[in-house]
Amino acid sequence: MGLARRYFITSTGTGIGKTYVTTALIAQARAKGLTVAATKPVISGFDKQEIAASDTGAILAALGESPTPENVEKISPWRFSAPLAPNMAARAEGKILDCEALFAQGREFLRGEADLILVEGVGGVMVPLDEKRTVLDWIAAVGAPVVLVVGDYLGTLSHTLTAVEVLRMKGADLAAIVVNEGAAASVAFEDTLAELAARVAPFPVLGLRRGGDGAKLAALLA
Repeated sequence: MGLARRYFITSTGTGIGKTYVTTALIAQARAKGLTVAATKPVISGFDKQEIAASDTGAILAALGESPTPENVEKISPWRFSAPLAPNMAARAEGKILDCEALFAQGREFLRGEADLILVEGVGGVMVPLDEKRTVLDWIAAVGAPVVLVVGDYLGTLSHTLTAVEVLRMKGADLAAIVVNEGAAASVAFEDTLAELAARVAPFPVLGLRRGGDGAKLAALLA
């Protein structure tokens, strides 16, 4: 188990590419013959009729597992249909997300025996989970090193540096920043990588190109 790695995957916002990074990391690890366990405990906008198209379905596919109800429950025990922040999505169903249970699930999951264990968050670092707590509290509660997924759009420098500062203030262990290439960025991808790397050193900045195999992410398995 010398290669054992545990990560919490979060982002600067929704739709930035957390699941893309999660599945790319799973693929890289499995290609190296490593065992992998992954969970996205909370998912909003979930449609049980469209599991394959969901983040949960993508993670199951990357793990080589079928989208059975049992496997869906294992990967994402808290599922809400409204595409809203978890506290609002839960409220729409007359529920409250049980953060103590969520945090306990994360700690237990991270104690597993796989070579690579991934916990993927929901939305961005400061997304509300209930009326008081956010994803940042979840990160602090489970204590795993953080992989921060960011975009390459105009404005990402401010969003990324804000997220990094908040993570630092909470005492989180930042393992790496992954810049996920978008479809139509107005700034050259390599320029964004260089600018971020200069401002967040010594934290590593990894670039994930669109349509690539995620080979740069292999650094997180070393």
